[in-house]
Order: sequence, then C-alpha cells, then structure tokens
Amino acid sequence: MAMGYNGTLMKKLKEKKAEGYVDTAIKILIAVVLGALLLAGLYALFDDTVLPTLVRRVEEMFNYAG
Repeated sequence: MAMGYNGTLMKKLKEKKAEGYVDTAIKILIAVVLGALLLAGLYALFDDTVLPTLVRRVEEMFNYAG
C-alpha cells in the first residue's frame, strides 16, 4: 500500500505540467473581474428602467399603511 502511494507521489513530483496554484488564482481573479464589469455594465444599462420600477414595487410591498 505504501509503495503505491510513494509511486503516485513520485509521478506527481516528476510532472512537467504548468498548472499551479498561481495560475488557478489568476484565472479566478480574471473571472471575478469580468463578472464585476458585466454586472456594472448591466447596472448602468438598466439603471433608468428596471431599478425605479423595482424600488417602487418593493416599497409598495412593504407599505403597511395603505
């Protein structure tokens, strides 16, 4: 059992694959930044049309006075 684990460990150490933690972190960071830019663009695009209607509907939903 230990021999199989040792062999797997040695194979992993000898790999020349360039996928590492830094590469993965950079990919995640790029995805987060692109997602934030997309959301900011959508917010700017629909700021005048969707959000006022949404705010009005939420205020109507929580208006217990009338």
